[in-house]
Amino acid sequence: MTGNSKLLAILGTYKPAPWRGRYSLSRLFFNFYLLVMGSFVVIAIFADFVISTAVKGITDDYTSRFMRGTVVLIEEELFRKPRSEWTKTIEALDRKFAYRLQIVDRWTLKLPAKEAEKLDGGELAIDAQGDIIYHRLKQTPQILVVGPLSPDRNPEYRRGMPLELRISLLTWSLIGVCLAIVVWLWVHPVWRDLEAMRQTARSLGEGLFEARAPSMRSSAFGPLAETLNGMAERIQRLIATQKELSSAISHELRTPIARLRFALEMLVATDDAAERERLWRAMEADLDELDGLIDSSLTYARLEREQPEMHLAAIEFAPWLEEQVEAVRLLARQLDLQVDSSPLPPLLRVELDRKSLPYAITNLLRNAIKYASRCIRVSAEVVGEQIQVHVDDDGIGIPPDERERVFSAFTRLDRSRDRATGGYGLGLAIARLVLELHGGTASAAASPLGGARFTLSWPLSQNVTES
Repeated sequence: MTGNSKLLAILGTYKPAPWRGRYSLSRLFFNFYLLVMGSFVVIAIFADFVISTAVKGITDDYTSRFMRGTVVLIEEELFRKPRSEWTKTIEALDRKFAYRLQIVDRWTLKLPAKEAEKLDGGELAIDAQGDIIYHRLKQTPQILVVGPLSPDRNPEYRRGMPLELRISLLTWSLIGVCLAIVVWLWVHPVWRDLEAMRQTARSLGEGLFEARAPSMRSSAFGPLAETLNGMAERIQRLIATQKELSSAISHELRTPIARLRFALEMLVATDDAAERERLWRAMEADLDELDGLIDSSLTYARLEREQPEMHLAAIEFAPWLEEQVEAVRLLARQLDLQVDSSPLPPLLRVELDRKSLPYAITNLLRNAIKYASRCIRVSAEVVGEQIQVHVDDDGIGIPPDERERVFSAFTRLDRSRDRATGGYGLGLAIARLVLELHGGTASAAASPLGGARFTLSWPLSQNVTES
């Protein structure tokens, strides 16, 4: 089974797994809302605790100074009367104040050591909540207790829900509603983008490689959608290339295999030595054709499937170009093959990959050899920041409407399908792929010699150089 068949078989048997615990928009909203709101409440409580702890000393000092006059007046009022009447006096005063007044024995109080020391020293002591004030009535064991000062902690004066609590609830309710609106405005487009991405991924999983993710409304998912679409295009192109290669190679293999089978049958049936020699040469030619087809197909598939690692080096270009032409000069036979590098600056160095770029030059030269009548001319020039190599022949040329199509794999023009020219329609496609790796392009035009001109163009200097 070919790699393409295996891939299609895997894709054909693929079934997307069911979405366990599939999120709805409301569930996503509530989960995110609870997370944000819970985090906000925790942070607010922690901040309140830190602030309260930091300002507690300041608040206690303010409360002590603020209430000192009231405590002193109550103390003087008590000492105007006998101690036996203090209870009645404090009860009468208690009814006049908005907070509670009472007298207790010192031994009944359990205060922190610091506050107990202040109380025994004649100063005002305050409880941990900063809401109850203790004052020792001169040198007596009696303690005047004032408070709680806050009505919220004094059930005797509390009416319904405390104002502070009502304000807090109202504030938190408004914060919760505003936060819900903000979260909804954020979650809703995100959900739409996620749903679109999920539908696209499901379509791709089912083998519908023409599916594409729509434009994302959220900028956070824009790069992800572009990556997904690029992946889908790449997979679609790879599968199309594999199908095209499989179909074209199957078609191309039939002719040499049929000739080989026929030659084998003729070889068995004849005893003539000359005929057997001719059949042997024909079979060797067919085997060479098969080998060339396989080699070209593998090269094209490799270049199309993945970008090979480029090893760029600065090469003195004129000698290098002449070396590439000399490598195929024997194939030209009686053709006049010329190289003109005079338009190039002296000692010009060009960055190129010495492994892949010869593929492009050689393929263009072999293509020109097939169609040239008498001469082929190879020239090079510098145009702006580009180096251009032209391969001209005096053959039949290429019509303008077919000059782009000849760079497609397995494409042959109608007049080139005869046995004389041969070829598989891969040479020009490989040349263009190699030039794209160099950041350039391959193009076709009319030649000054009357035939076709093929031009390779790429930058003189690449972004990354490995010398």
